[in-house]
Amino acid sequence: MPDKLFGEMIAILDFGSQYNQLIARRVRESKVYCEFFPFNITPSRLVNLNPKGIILSGGPASVAQKGAPFPHGKILELGIPVLGICYGMQLLAWLLGGEVAPAKKREYGKSELFVGEDEDLFYGLKSPLIAWMSHGDRVAKLPSGFEVIARTENCPVASMRDKKRRFYGVQFHPEVAHTPQGKKMIENFLFKICECSPQWTMSSFVDYSLERIRNKVGNQKVICGLSGGVDSSVTAVLIDRAIGDRLGCVFVNNGLLRQGEVEEVINTFTRHFHLNLHYVEAEERFLSKLAGISDPERKRKVIGEEFIGVFGEEARKVGKVEFLAQGTLYPDVIESRSAKGGPSATIKSHHNVGGLPSDLHFKLLEPLKDLFKDEVRILAKQLGLPEKILNRQPFPGPGLAVRIIGEVTRPRLQILREADTIVTAEMQKYEKFPEIWQSFALLLPIKSVGVMGDERTYEYTVALRIVTSLDGMTADWARVPDDLLERISHRIINEVKGVNRVVYDISSKPPSTIEWE
Repeated sequence: MPDKLFGEMIAILDFGSQYNQLIARRVRESKVYCEFFPFNITPSRLVNLNPKGIILSGGPASVAQKGAPFPHGKILELGIPVLGICYGMQLLAWLLGGEVAPAKKREYGKSELFVGEDEDLFYGLKSPLIAWMSHGDRVAKLPSGFEVIARTENCPVASMRDKKRRFYGVQFHPEVAHTPQGKKMIENFLFKICECSPQWTMSSFVDYSLERIRNKVGNQKVICGLSGGVDSSVTAVLIDRAIGDRLGCVFVNNGLLRQGEVEEVINTFTRHFHLNLHYVEAEERFLSKLAGISDPERKRKVIGEEFIGVFGEEARKVGKVEFLAQGTLYPDVIESRSAKGGPSATIKSHHNVGGLPSDLHFKLLEPLKDLFKDEVRILAKQLGLPEKILNRQPFPGPGLAVRIIGEVTRPRLQILREADTIVTAEMQKYEKFPEIWQSFALLLPIKSVGVMGDERTYEYTVALRIVTSLDGMTADWARVPDDLLERISHRIINEVKGVNRVVYDISSKPPSTIEWE
């Protein structure tokens, strides 16, 4: 629940839209704090949260179908402004006495939006606009007190409002980039309708977090899993700033790290940050537990369980430790389970969320769990972390285990490390490398026939994954130059023993994920 240090906030009710995280991103980009809540949150809890506004997200359901997610009707009696997006707009109409029916013609993609007047929701915007549609149902009859404020050629009620009650609905998705003026519409809802003020900054988050950490931890000790990535690094530095030497950081070499990573992490955090760092050599332990396991979810569970085991052993060495700190982010929570009880589909477990054992012997401390990845990078800069860490590409908690498709073995790890080192070296020479979100190699459990030195080979395939993204929630495959791909492929095939084929993944997220497992 938001603290008073957060200031004003917007409550987003989750009805399962694939664009939900983008709604939160747009609100926070406007310097207003927001958070997801279950679609069936009680009115009393909403009152306690004291939000300045409520956003009803989109979703795949139809309001008329059996089992469709519905909010508690009394949330519309709280006097709080409401913005319904797509399914959220249909809910507004349905709950308030209007009618929703299947559209005569479904509308997907870009449409021309004709706005009646440039006030409140559409303040400062000139008609016509471009809007991104994705719906099969539409509002067929307005509820009492509502009026149409925008339409498209195929959708007579593309936006509606009840100005007196400050209820607004849009049949399109203002949160996506394909609605060019969508961010302005969301800002108009925040500032013109909800009368928010832009208070959500990383500076305020630091102040809030330090106080929250001190209040939660008290005089107890904290142990933090440190990987060297931006998430765990920010977590460690933030907690260190809050409680000092009562923080002990544990860096576990689980045998699933990249080439040279062990030495780099130890040097960075002992010499630059002077943190209380405990190094644990656990390669044999992890690899023996992973032997024979191919299922990606099982890999993540095993790695999560072993991490907890290691932390427990290290904690006993330094005395009584109450808290385990982790660099869990908001997308981790959303992807691992429905957004705080909502109907969003589980995508995959993250080892630091869904991979934790049920009998956890620590209290969790997750100071970044309300942040998106790009917000963490801003926070890293605020805390003074060096550029090398600040701009480090995301690396999965389970490490190379989820970049080896199938069973994890030492020979396969060696092949992948060598291939990934080549990818990193060549990508860092690329002039547009700062625009790349992630670039890495994967080892596929596929062997194919090749020819090397006039001899037949039957060896592994390496896949290249290079993507662009703003926050990791959506991503597109990078259109890198052919000669760059050629150099990477040539080097891997010639320098990495056991590989005779390299392929390039040209899938976007969604429908694919960035990592393959």
